[in-house]
Amino acid sequence: MMIHQSGPEAATKFLSFVNASPTPFHAIHNASVRLENAGFRKIKEKDDWEKDLTEGGKYYFTRLVFVVHSFAFNERLCRNQSALLAFTLPKEWKAGAGLSIVATHVDSPNLRVRPVSKRTKAGYLQVGVETYGGGIWHSWLDRDLSLAGRVVVASPNGFTSRLVKVDKPLIRIPTLAIHLDRNVNESLKFNQETEFVPILGLVESQLNAQREAPSSSDKKPGASSVQGNHHSQLLALLAEELSIKAEEIHDFELHLYDTQPSVLGGINNEFIFSPRMDNQFSSFAAVEALAQWASSTSAGPLEGNVNCIALFNHEEVGSVSTSGADSSLIPSLFERLSPTPAAFAQSIAKSLLVSADMGHALHPNYLSKHEDNHQPRMNGGIVIKTNAKQRYASDAIGTFLVKKLVERKGGQVQEYEVRNDMACGSTVGPMLSKIGVRTVDVGCAQLSMHSIRETAGSHDVQNAIDLFTSLFEGFSELDKQLSID
Repeated sequence: MMIHQSGPEAATKFLSFVNASPTPFHAIHNASVRLENAGFRKIKEKDDWEKDLTEGGKYYFTRLVFVVHSFAFNERLCRNQSALLAFTLPKEWKAGAGLSIVATHVDSPNLRVRPVSKRTKAGYLQVGVETYGGGIWHSWLDRDLSLAGRVVVASPNGFTSRLVKVDKPLIRIPTLAIHLDRNVNESLKFNQETEFVPILGLVESQLNAQREAPSSSDKKPGASSVQGNHHSQLLALLAEELSIKAEEIHDFELHLYDTQPSVLGGINNEFIFSPRMDNQFSSFAAVEALAQWASSTSAGPLEGNVNCIALFNHEEVGSVSTSGADSSLIPSLFERLSPTPAAFAQSIAKSLLVSADMGHALHPNYLSKHEDNHQPRMNGGIVIKTNAKQRYASDAIGTFLVKKLVERKGGQVQEYEVRNDMACGSTVGPMLSKIGVRTVDVGCAQLSMHSIRETAGSHDVQNAIDLFTSLFEGFSELDKQLSID
């Protein structure tokens, strides 16, 4: 007999978010829509928005990944950005106020279509791809994959960048049959350049496909043309998705993604089975916490700190980009809200940054991979991540503050430190702490991190939202009770 049980409401909302966000571009767009529905107003980095701030105001802006002056981007829908910063002002805000920040990232290890992707071999149409981040690449084999990203297209006013998500299984990276490789189960290693090339279709289907005649067959394509870089059928598919002509496509950034949707799992729906939980899980919780808190009548007069969330890109490859955590995004916000050296220093001293990224849950088949006293469990509450070598930014002060904030909501805290004989990963926390703001690294426990299908606890979505909400509600008052001078 099948057992049917509904899951936590927050987890169900997360499923909708991650299923609609196959790329960082989509995640930022969907986060922006959620914030706008909660009354946040979009501002632009290039504008002098400081003079227009109002008491209790709610604002957000996104950062362009690239800018070409002849492009007329549709910025209203934030479709070309992959980093977002949103904040609310206290009622009597003035320069020098602290910031309560939740910082996350929206990128995940995946495969990305090369600038010249056209490949043909043994009668197959193939697509050249590049690996991004430290993925568990064998988990991408024999999966029903598709494409999503952004496409630069011609428009009546110049050029624009549009989101695309192909909602059907399109490509696949097939494994070799065990009959042809009897040792396949003894080693999962394979050559990522020659043995990891997706199949798009058969050459015969391309040869028999109906094509539009070029408008000027003897005209040499311009430098911005990508028509010769990719299979014509791939360009035709993108054009159909966008309701344009193939020759109107001038460039794109396409990511491969798994078409199997995120779902609740486990006998009591205690799990989430999903791609990209590292780290759309934390990003969703941050957006939801700020949107709910800012929309709630219990939010009161909005006194205290400026409450802020920052969603970054490129964490999986070092964060060194204009939309990464090592960019000027957060320092710029501090400087624009507190433009004098004295106010800036005061603001830093009153602030707390919670770096939120997923943590490693104890694996029942690999107990030896965890230190005996640091074994986080899924649905066991917030994980505080500590590392003496500063791969995480947590210290005793930050840990204490997070514990008190979790305690306010009746939650639980778990501790994680890596074993001495294992390398420790890192987060956006250490690089953001260098501006002087108190920083603590937290997360929720998950299994199969960096696999195409990860596992997390369905109740931990609400645990993350509760911590971030507690930060927004009560940090400034809690900080007044702490004396460390």
